[in-house]
Amino acid sequence: MRIAAAPISWGVCEVPGWGHQLTPGRVLAEMAALGLTATELGPDGFLPPEPDRRAALLGGYGLRAIGGFVPVVLHDPAHDPLPALRDTVAAFEADAVVVLAAATGVDGYDGRPALDDEGWRTLLSNLDRIDREISHLLTLHPHVGTMVETGEEVERVLEGSAVSLCLDTGHLLAGGADPLDVVRKAPERIAHAHLKDVDADLAGRVRAGELTYTDAVRAGMYRPLGRGDVDVAGIVSGLTAAGYTGWYVMEQDVILTSADADPLADVRASLAYLTGLASPEDA
Repeated sequence: MRIAAAPISWGVCEVPGWGHQLTPGRVLAEMAALGLTATELGPDGFLPPEPDRRAALLGGYGLRAIGGFVPVVLHDPAHDPLPALRDTVAAFEADAVVVLAAATGVDGYDGRPALDDEGWRTLLSNLDRIDREISHLLTLHPHVGTMVETGEEVERVLEGSAVSLCLDTGHLLAGGADPLDVVRKAPERIAHAHLKDVDADLAGRVRAGELTYTDAVRAGMYRPLGRGDVDVAGIVSGLTAAGYTGWYVMEQDVILTSADADPLADVRASLAYLTGLASPEDA
């Protein structure tokens, strides 16, 4: 298993006002202390934008960048996302995965507009156009509070475009989909995986409008792997059986209140659970 970390597990997030943002030095040092050797980039400004400086910083902790989350407006007929996206991914490492999210155009993930037929045609067309035009591996990340959130919307993307998926097990479940069902139905479309575990009760309250997404994350909606309601073991087994050779990125979105917070314990628990799923031949 190719296991990577992500800064969001340390509360580092692109949403303004998300919570206390830890320094890169602390986050990278704790990743290294766990024996991890790969990470996603995190939000703009967390790591140096220049590839050489970034590689040197990561290399000092025995890490390398394997992808990055890029929220982009894809549904607006008056907006061409490609020029800015080209500039963004030009700074990505050659083998890094572009993890695209269909952004709403406003900060945060607590609400989203309805998408009409023209918006859907634009979104799907942009996905295929971007996939053709950029040289990096492109994946679409279904995400709560974006234009592709629910199981029906994921199905529409699978049927209406050729883009690969980032299978985010937590956002799929939180959006009302069954991530294991996606693995069973479309394993050939999965090129990247974000492994999250979720408290299904809190996720259900978000879908019912009883809690905002942000409040649910603050309340602990995301759990260490193996301690929530996602069938992480079944998903890993299904992907393995389908011949998946991509990355498994551990993510537990958290909101920190101060520098005294200790997210490391939960990441360590997730890593222990995930490595425990490896077969004896892989261990």
